[in-house]
Amino acid sequence: MTAESQFQIDCAFPGGNIVLERIEEDSVFLRQDLRDTQGEWFYWCFRVKGAQGKNLTFHFTRGNVVGVRGPAVSRDGGDSWEWLGPNEMCDSSFHYSFGANENDVRFSFGMPYQEERLRRFLGDYADNSHLRKEELCRSRKGRSVELLRLGCVSAEPKARAVLTCRHHACEMMAGYVIEGVIEKILSDSEAGTWLRGNVEFAIVPFVDKDGVEDGDQGKNRRPHDHNRDYRDSSIYPEVMVIRKLVSQWTNCLVALDVHCPFIRGRVHEVLISPDRLKEGGNLDRTQELLVALEAVQQGPLKFRLSDSQEFTTWSGPDGDSGPLVGSFATWVQSVPGVQIGTNLEIPYANAGGQEVNQDSARLFGNDLGEALYVWLRSKTARWESVARDRNARLTRSSQ
Repeated sequence: MTAESQFQIDCAFPGGNIVLERIEEDSVFLRQDLRDTQGEWFYWCFRVKGAQGKNLTFHFTRGNVVGVRGPAVSRDGGDSWEWLGPNEMCDSSFHYSFGANENDVRFSFGMPYQEERLRRFLGDYADNSHLRKEELCRSRKGRSVELLRLGCVSAEPKARAVLTCRHHACEMMAGYVIEGVIEKILSDSEAGTWLRGNVEFAIVPFVDKDGVEDGDQGKNRRPHDHNRDYRDSSIYPEVMVIRKLVSQWTNCLVALDVHCPFIRGRVHEVLISPDRLKEGGNLDRTQELLVALEAVQQGPLKFRLSDSQEFTTWSGPDGDSGPLVGSFATWVQSVPGVQIGTNLEIPYANAGGQEVNQDSARLFGNDLGEALYVWLRSKTARWESVARDRNARLTRSSQ
């Protein structure tokens, strides 16, 4: 802040990330804080106070890090967000006219999802016996890392499933998808009723909890990020405990890790999965789940299996190609009993021409929950039929 500017720019709030370089009249020059990131990445989130009535242009000096729908804007302290839109963008800058009463406005590359949002969401289910909020572990900085157990938690389930997200701290849109899955499981729908009676879910909504709250990129963190930590010896406490949990769980059939992809590009404007799956049974079973997703989806964001198949051969901007060494998805495919282990990628802002936002991402989570119901019910029914046939044969042979 300068004496002439009479407004303040900061990132002193959960998830905040910006480096302010200078202010020249109505032009603000800033860049994303890369901290311990190896190479370039694009996450930023900042607050402007005291600029009511002003017309400001924000210029990013470290690459074009404004997404395809412009910045996300919040006028209520980060609770609700909307896209500013492309009309206010010009390459690596955007323009904003502050209303007369807009004393506190936040801008972000995406629509942030922090611990406070999760706390408010879970408050709606505080008395639900099918949801238990536990602690996975303590982060390196001493924060409590949430573990949500829901569904069939008071009896032995027929199947179990694990969902994780925020292995890369900046991939915030995944949080809204997880909300939608939880809504489906706890709903009075046919899918929710069956899932609560038959499947136990373990959900880790913030794998890189410190990065999420500190506003880190998370992706390509030195010496390696959380999604490259599934190696012989893990260095992050969250990953250590996730590995132990999944390895010890019996009948864990599905393990999904929800991500967001790169900043822009055609393949990043479609809902995509799986992330470079190995050939064989895991790929076949994952495609069964994705076929179910195509069939049941009701929300505005449409998954298409053809886009998914294209992504399996894609080579990323950081040189990724083939199986990702040390990733959750690659590791979990090797855990005995896991039938499906994969990534799901949801774009930050644009999916097949449709707007990705807090509501549409949550509705996509509803669809994903419905698809999990279809696949898991089919599998458990098949196994129950096999068990009945086996027991009948054993009974006949003993007579």
